[in-house]
Amino acid sequence: MDMGVFIPIGNNGWLISETSPQYKPSFELNKQVVQKAEAYGLDFALSMIKLHGFGGKTEFWDYNLESFTLMAALAAVTTKIRLFASTAVLTLPPALVARMATTIDSISNGRFGINIVSGWQSAEYAQMGLWPGDAYFGYRYDYSSEYVAVMKELWADGVSNFKGQHFTMTDCAMKPVPTNPIKIVAAGQSGRGMDFAAEYADYNFVLGIGINTPTACAETCQKLVAAAARTGRDVGAYVLFMVIAEETDEHAQAKWKRYRDGADVGALWWMADQGSKDTNSDTDSTAARINLPEGAVNMNIGTIVGSYASVAAMLDQMEGVEGCKGIMLTFDDFIIGMDEFGQRIQPLMRSRAQAGVVTAP
Repeated sequence: MDMGVFIPIGNNGWLISETSPQYKPSFELNKQVVQKAEAYGLDFALSMIKLHGFGGKTEFWDYNLESFTLMAALAAVTTKIRLFASTAVLTLPPALVARMATTIDSISNGRFGINIVSGWQSAEYAQMGLWPGDAYFGYRYDYSSEYVAVMKELWADGVSNFKGQHFTMTDCAMKPVPTNPIKIVAAGQSGRGMDFAAEYADYNFVLGIGINTPTACAETCQKLVAAAARTGRDVGAYVLFMVIAEETDEHAQAKWKRYRDGADVGALWWMADQGSKDTNSDTDSTAARINLPEGAVNMNIGTIVGSYASVAAMLDQMEGVEGCKGIMLTFDDFIIGMDEFGQRIQPLMRSRAQAGVVTAP
């Protein structure tokens, strides 16, 4: 089971709270996080792409770096860990992203992949005149399917003559081709999103569910297994969890309560408004899930709260979930959290010991 980190490319990570750690993104911060992850034997790091924040008193996600340029720089200062950048498909042509990926493949010596972001927050694109209208919600996975098909043709052959509804390539050339396969990550939670992942991706993000209920995501993972069985492809889930750890369960719970009590109501309102614009989304979609009313301070990411031993035991439970190929972690404080995971949690995890991971001093 792979272990990875969802790096803090946006301010304040994934806690929409006035009482959680407050910080701005920087290359130095993300370099420290990823180099620590590599030293502790983590398998991958992924950066999102976010183009418009949620505002509020904390200016949540109003400060963000750009994903591909950040990961190119991180590729140059790491040697082993796999790196995934995110492309917002409405903003960059697939042929250009295919070339960018090939460049970072060269920098990283084959450690690079791409996360496909079809888009759920219209304000990100409308501010640049790139939003095609709300009808896009209904065909965004068709658009993304053609997008990935173009990239895969270019990576395989160095040329694409793809003809689709959304993209038309005419002797589109791209050389050199990458020397290693460029892995694709998707993040669909809906049935259509799962189908897209099963057809085109190698991994699909699955949102963890609830507080201290790690295996509650098993049903969603099973949907991915079923979708992959229909396509006959090997596609696994990377399940997203937030970790809030302390010496004791009581201290961890007190910290979690403090974060919830400090919820940034203005930012949460903005998120809810943006998530409501896709009126045809089903209850499993990403926008619907993160806007659930209970505890959205953590964007309704499945959250593991407890002592180091408790967190280790709960994360180990994921090893038995069918379809789960890995866990992607976020932390309240990424520098402290990365060290706590590497030094205090991971050494207690049976699954990591069985994988032969040796914790760095």
